[in-house]
Amino acid sequence: MSSVIYKNLNQPPVEVTGGEGVWLHDRQGKRWLDTCGGVAVSSLGHCHPRIIAAMQRESGALSWAHAGSFTTPAAEALADWLVMRSGGMAKAQFLSGGSEAMELALKVAWQYQHERGKFQKTHIIARRQNYHGSTFNMLAISGNSQRRGIYDPLLPAVTFVSPCYAFRDQRGEETDEAYTDRLAQELDEHITALGSDNVCAFVAETVIGSTAGAVPPVVGYFRKIQQVCQRHDVLLILDEVMAGMGRTGSYFAYQDDGIVPDMVAVGKGLAAGYQPISALLINANIHQAIADGTGVLANGQTHVNHPFACAIALEVQRTLEEEQLLPRVVRAGEFFRTMLKESLSGLDYVGDIRGRGLFCGVEFVTDRYSMNPLAPHQQFAARLKTAGLEQGLLLYPGTGTVDGINGQHILFAPPFIAGDDELAQMVERFTAILSTLKMK
Repeated sequence: MSSVIYKNLNQPPVEVTGGEGVWLHDRQGKRWLDTCGGVAVSSLGHCHPRIIAAMQRESGALSWAHAGSFTTPAAEALADWLVMRSGGMAKAQFLSGGSEAMELALKVAWQYQHERGKFQKTHIIARRQNYHGSTFNMLAISGNSQRRGIYDPLLPAVTFVSPCYAFRDQRGEETDEAYTDRLAQELDEHITALGSDNVCAFVAETVIGSTAGAVPPVVGYFRKIQQVCQRHDVLLILDEVMAGMGRTGSYFAYQDDGIVPDMVAVGKGLAAGYQPISALLINANIHQAIADGTGVLANGQTHVNHPFACAIALEVQRTLEEEQLLPRVVRAGEFFRTMLKESLSGLDYVGDIRGRGLFCGVEFVTDRYSMNPLAPHQQFAARLKTAGLEQGLLLYPGTGTVDGINGQHILFAPPFIAGDDELAQMVERFTAILSTLKMK
């Protein structure tokens, strides 16, 4: 009997003992081809020689330092690296995971408004079918009814608006311009109804990740959303814990949308899974308002700016740049989606193939005529994952794609180092597994 608490308490997970590149293996030598980087984490795959060398080197330096009293070269260098590539951010702080970074984003937003004497600006507006983390505040701003679950009665009140989800929500006669106008107007109307003096921030995933399966925004959407936020003195906070750090082909996914938010959180790909670390980046106005006010950030956590984690994350980011992996992500993403579309074109229950960079989703439907989402009892995505594990393919399933209950998808987020032959093998194996499953 294991002493570990598993996510599924009645079904132990597969034990893996090692990995190389895009492959995982167990003690018996069975291998799994990783199509999803775990959960969009392992952007450099396993046992990358540069990162292993950096871990060996840095382990002989500093184990930990209290961020309330000390800074370190690693934290300073990593912050400079990210700020210089952000297109407009000014400061960064490093935490342990995505939920912590997004939690800090809300705390900074509330403190910023408070420092300016805007004591009533406390209300948060978020989007349905976005996910921001597992703490109570993050579940509260996550428009994912499935993950809110039994905790829903305990969560603070938040206002939700529509996501930018063209496959499901863009009307047949609507142009992209009209669709994005409608979404911007919806946000404007909600802020107006609540009162601009009461609204603190608007929060969104730049590219919707696990909840809906790599849904990119329509061109122009975030520019219009930012204009609404600026008009009402509402902060724009973007969650790029999944989509950031090269996953879409840019360091920050918002750079593909021609904007710079007030704050952005990054995480999973920051150290490519070699260390737990996340970051919150903020603009100069927010930092200056707090500096001119109390001068103290009202937050403290044990592993803030952890020196070893920062050093490894910096080596990961240097590797992305020096090995020119971001242009590779753009090209490989186009290649991968093209292969998916060609291989799955004959399957009537594949409704949409979408994404940006090496961040791709396949949404399943009852049939291409109706495009109706799958019902929960069909468990198609879960059965795909099980079949994949049996056939040596690691898949990332999602349910509740459309409304938190209906809809199912598979999310692809391969390591950036995957070769064309490995990407082709992922598609080939996935197609073969799909062909063996029947829709219930």
